[in-house]
Amino acid sequence: MNDHPQGYDAQPAWRTIQGFLPPEYRLGPDDMPAEEWWDWRGHSIHLDRFRDPDAPIKVILFHGVGTNGRQMSTILGAPLARSGFETVAIDMPGYGVTKVARGVTVTYDDWVAAASDFIDAELARDPRPIVLYGLSAGGMLTYHAAALNRKVKGIVGMTFLDQRIPQVSDETAHNKLMNRIGMPQVRLANKIGLGSLRMPMSLASKMRALVNDGRALRAFYADRTSAGNWVSMAFLASYADYVPAQEPGDFDVCPILLTQPAEDNWTPLHLSNLFLDRVAKVPVSKVMLDNAGHYPIEQPGLRQMHDAIVPFARKCAEG
Repeated sequence: MNDHPQGYDAQPAWRTIQGFLPPEYRLGPDDMPAEEWWDWRGHSIHLDRFRDPDAPIKVILFHGVGTNGRQMSTILGAPLARSGFETVAIDMPGYGVTKVARGVTVTYDDWVAAASDFIDAELARDPRPIVLYGLSAGGMLTYHAAALNRKVKGIVGMTFLDQRIPQVSDETAHNKLMNRIGMPQVRLANKIGLGSLRMPMSLASKMRALVNDGRALRAFYADRTSAGNWVSMAFLASYADYVPAQEPGDFDVCPILLTQPAEDNWTPLHLSNLFLDRVAKVPVSKVMLDNAGHYPIEQPGLRQMHDAIVPFARKCAEG
């Protein structure tokens, strides 16, 4: 596919959003990631890559349902690159500047398959150990991809949300009524062939708690490639009901690190604990990020996240 869409150079929203980050986390002309495109099942998937052929470890960054890959590059991709890692942030189909194949309705199952296939593609490129990072729903995506692929050395999540647990789906939905009444309607719509119908993700989820700064939240909502995105009934139904290749009690692929924002008003610690407390066969560690919201734009949380991931990734790669 040669007709790749425009990248983030032509998209002003991310520059507005990064203006709410501390100055050292804002990408300038001299520290921009290389933009690449990966053709997968007819989709033209956008990648932000900080190349470093001498780096001993590669970290793949996954966004959630209110963010995109460029927003991962700012808060973690660039800082990890400065610490000697190669990083690559991926725009999953339907988000960021990835171009979805014509006529295709994207599901969450597609996200897991794309993540697993991308890991394979990266390992075919070179054999360096891979660690996954995921923010929000991306945290569980790291688990689902690792369980399916079984080739990564470690996973880091900013929350691990098993939407099959009623407490998790109740607390992370727009409100409890939306979850208890709306989600059965979403499942029905998908079952009877209306899966391509779309709705704002902000109506399905507690997007209002994405960041703790009101001005930043307005900037996110204005971005149709992240928090302002619309998703299909098929995506919502598959996200809610996804069954992993390994249940947590059987997961034996790699160590897990939770980097939990301490001021997360969307997905507080107890929701991830409902999942992580069932993991028995691999080490699980947890780090709290002080003063940080769900999408962290605050110090010292941003620095603490970086400082926790660096030794974790190095240890995983050596194991």
